[in-house]
Amino acid sequence: MRALGPGSVSSFLKVILDVVRWALMISIGALAVAVLAALLLSFNPDLLGGAVNLGDLHLKGPLLGPILAATLIATDLYMAGALVIVGRLRKIFQTLIAGDPFHPDNVRRLRIIGAALAFLELGRFAFAAVARMMAHELGIARPGISAHVNLTAWFAVLVIVVLAEVFREGARLRGEAELTI
Repeated sequence: MRALGPGSVSSFLKVILDVVRWALMISIGALAVAVLAALLLSFNPDLLGGAVNLGDLHLKGPLLGPILAATLIATDLYMAGALVIVGRLRKIFQTLIAGDPFHPDNVRRLRIIGAALAFLELGRFAFAAVARMMAHELGIARPGISAHVNLTAWFAVLVIVVLAEVFREGARLRGEAELTI
């Protein structure tokens, strides 16, 4: 099976990215509604049952609504970052399907993907720090949010930065080849 062009592995992967993109957009919308509901329910905390469990995160106390809303907003922002990454990958795969892997715009797209991955990791650190600080201030149990360094994510950022430079050089060489008679 071919890697480039119509009917190739690239076109199959682009279809998967299209599905993921729609799933992310629906999830972002649903989380926005959940944030609004959490804020509205914060006026009457008894409606929330006094506690909310989100995976490993157990929330309870007088500020349950605002804390839940902040957690959902952070999740929404994380998904928005993933949507940026998926959107740029879709555009890269469109150029692969067109048979033009070294399109000059792919360099910028790869750099944006690398930056988005780095911001997502930094955002995860910031959220963990704020969550720990809020848990300490409110005297609630330590949140189950880890702030460890994810070497895989930072390795991915470096790989994408290097790939962007490879694509930049490929685009430059292609441009020189087009000028050759």
